[in-house]
Amino acid sequence: MLKPDTQLHVEQFLKLVTQAPRSLLLLDYDGTLAPFHKHRDQAFPYPGVAELLHEIIRDGHTRVVIISGRDTSETIPLLGINPPPEVWGLHGMQRQRPDGHVDMLRLENNYLEALSDADRWLGYQQLRHTAEFKKGSIAVHWRGLSEPEVEELRGRVLLGWKPIALHTGLELLDFDGGIELRPPEADKGDVVRLLLGEMGPDTPAAYLGDDATDEHAFEAIQGHGLSVLVRPRCRHTTAESWIKPPEELLNFLNRWLEASRGYRTRGGRTAMVVTR
Repeated sequence: MLKPDTQLHVEQFLKLVTQAPRSLLLLDYDGTLAPFHKHRDQAFPYPGVAELLHEIIRDGHTRVVIISGRDTSETIPLLGINPPPEVWGLHGMQRQRPDGHVDMLRLENNYLEALSDADRWLGYQQLRHTAEFKKGSIAVHWRGLSEPEVEELRGRVLLGWKPIALHTGLELLDFDGGIELRPPEADKGDVVRLLLGEMGPDTPAAYLGDDATDEHAFEAIQGHGLSVLVRPRCRHTTAESWIKPPEELLNFLNRWLEASRGYRTRGGRTAMVVTR
């Protein structure tokens, strides 16, 4: 059972999904659709999630978009949906469309040089084994370490990265289990605003996420749709609803699928999806 306040928000929102010819479902990956895993290449979705998303996509009523901090080349194989939905990677710097075409934000040379400096700092501190090197950013992970070990690792990283960020304009982004140095040009909130613009103001839209990197998205969808925090334990957030994975997440997706199918039951006709 959902918590009473979340139940009310979800019920009211899903009525809109049933009444509208199109809907938009936006989803973070790690921590939302999939549990965190010490080995990142084994972070598969909760059982039943991929199957439900596949059915929602196949129904044709809902545009499903994954918005993740991972590179899309990692997210799509882990998700295991064929054909895959639209996936945004690197917190909004990368977009892979359903036809496989990838758009990547072009980075300025000063950002690339700064990231090289950040890499050298990790090498000097003998910390490169903790890092994930992405196209346009570097993330250091400490999931599984004790609290003293996390504080020690974080301190060593920031000793070199803080001056780099200060002098170059790169952003230090905290996430659940690490910290990332990245350009400030795009975040998940920017992606949400772009997609809302593509779909139009009357399209019911929801964003589901779990950690601090999703707060920009929660803020962007305020007044335009439903924001849902997906975590075993609640935290301070701008999201209006909270559900626990995996049972309540599966319930939410099942309810979404029912609402999508309910549009046709009411006599509506699903619009053709046009990918730009």
